[in-house]
Amino acid sequence: MTANPTPLHSAKASVLRQYYALTKPRVVQLIVFCAVIGMVLAVPGAPSVSELRLAALASLGIWLVAGAAAAFNCIVEQGIDAKMKRTAWRPTARGELGNLQTLLFSAVLCAGGSAILYLWVNPLTMWLTFATFVGYAVVYTVILKPLTPQNIVIGGASGAMPPVLGWAAMTGDVGPEALVLFLIIFLWTPPHFWALALYRVEEYRKSGLPMLPVTHGSAFTRLQILLYTIVLFAACLLPYAMGMSSWLYLAAAIVLSAGFCLYGLRLWRNYSDALARQTFRFSLWHLSLLFAALLLDHYLL
Repeated sequence: MTANPTPLHSAKASVLRQYYALTKPRVVQLIVFCAVIGMVLAVPGAPSVSELRLAALASLGIWLVAGAAAAFNCIVEQGIDAKMKRTAWRPTARGELGNLQTLLFSAVLCAGGSAILYLWVNPLTMWLTFATFVGYAVVYTVILKPLTPQNIVIGGASGAMPPVLGWAAMTGDVGPEALVLFLIIFLWTPPHFWALALYRVEEYRKSGLPMLPVTHGSAFTRLQILLYTIVLFAACLLPYAMGMSSWLYLAAAIVLSAGFCLYGLRLWRNYSDALARQTFRFSLWHLSLLFAALLLDHYLL
């Protein structure tokens, strides 16, 4: 028979889960996935053993710094998180971890990730990743988010950086291909988050954050979502137009982007919370499958 865990063992496991939750694992997984896409596209053909090692180290470093930014965000927004059902479970919002504990955890992750990137990847990747940390944790979270309804648009630049980081890790440079990937995520971010904000509008209003549905209303936000999905459609065709991909990616980009536009059109014409939730969920599939198609296209064709 397996012995029951001791109270001390259970307490330690619980604390570890709390620290892990601070890193916002699902968000960081998407960040690292997008960075890996940049790494893959930067290397023609199958990667060598040394390139795989470099990519693994870069992924670890980016994961650590992204987790540090997420933890720092939890400190700044603990009051707001406590008022919103979507985030009230976070350890900082519930008072399970103190600000000093979280700050030290964030600092250790950031220092460790930055050291890995500087020593074993390249300085450019380290500085770009650190700049992304500052952009998200300070410029977006502390300054932009509480001040302007365009917070998602401007702050989206930080969220769009992962493919650039991945590209820089493998090449030591930032090419136009990496900037195209940046543009796609940059344009994808507003309709993705505004769809969420539409059906969470009362929570955002209660929190005091000037999200677009709170400051400009549902109809204006829905129009902005539709317009952004149309512009995003055009941006998603750029990898094919630039010769980065072939027909496989093009077909996926057309189908996925047309689907996103259709959701945007339906949302604009006939709003419901259920449809806003569906749009938000589809946006996650849109970006994931779009980049997966780029990956398949790169190796198969």
